[in-house]
Amino acid sequence: MNKGRIGLAAAVCVLAVLLAAGIAARIGSPLTGRFLMADQNTPILIDSSGTPIVLTDRTGRDLFARLIYGGQISLGIGLLAVAVQAAIGIPLGILAGYYRGAVEAVIMRLADIFNSIPNMCLNLVLVTVFSPSFWTIVFVIGITGWPKFGRLIYSSVLSIREKEYVEAARAIGTKNGVIMTKYILPNAISPALVAFTFGVPSAILSESALSFLGLGIQIPLSTWGNMLNGAQNGQVIENYWWRWVFPSLGVDSSGTVHSGHSDQHQPVRRWSA
Repeated sequence: MNKGRIGLAAAVCVLAVLLAAGIAARIGSPLTGRFLMADQNTPILIDSSGTPIVLTDRTGRDLFARLIYGGQISLGIGLLAVAVQAAIGIPLGILAGYYRGAVEAVIMRLADIFNSIPNMCLNLVLVTVFSPSFWTIVFVIGITGWPKFGRLIYSSVLSIREKEYVEAARAIGTKNGVIMTKYILPNAISPALVAFTFGVPSAILSESALSFLGLGIQIPLSTWGNMLNGAQNGQVIENYWWRWVFPSLGVDSSGTVHSGHSDQHQPVRRWSA
């Protein structure tokens, strides 16, 4: 199985988890009403008839319910953060590619500055300054990740701005704003849509890393990252494997999708003998 197929398989797994997260709010309450609270770190949760149902954490909470709801929050952060990236990067990319000159120089050098600093380092600093919260994480990941959208759109606009229909629009006196929104944006947006799709797993990874370090979503809300944060001691790793294995699978599936997409866009090198 090649890397592309591995990425596709992981994408299907992530989609299944996210679909489950989307319906968790509807099925969670009726099921939870049938559960009895278990002892700390009990491997199973027992219902009123004594039937084993699910694994639990150190306070007896349903581990899989936390995993599903954690995926729901992680998905929300991923979607909103990438939407912020696109909302910043796409307009700036269009402006840089269309106007060129000083506008291009300022925007592209600003993108270079963001790209020169590792995203996680910048995320850690900004989250620490503004204090961890859902919206802080969304905007921090969004603000630090906009250059990829800006560069994609910029490269597309450079070629599209020279097309005959754009030149014709200029010749009849069409305003620049109309040209950019009506003629250039619809034809340059395709790479950004692909980047949006695969940017969500990347944003989920960033949120999970922040939560794992204690700077992401705070308890009692669940995410895959803070579930791993609560399991990072030797006793849990050795004796309560279910507390870290299943959240790790969620994070790892997102990472596989992201790396599979990156591998497909790497140039192929052929070495001659």
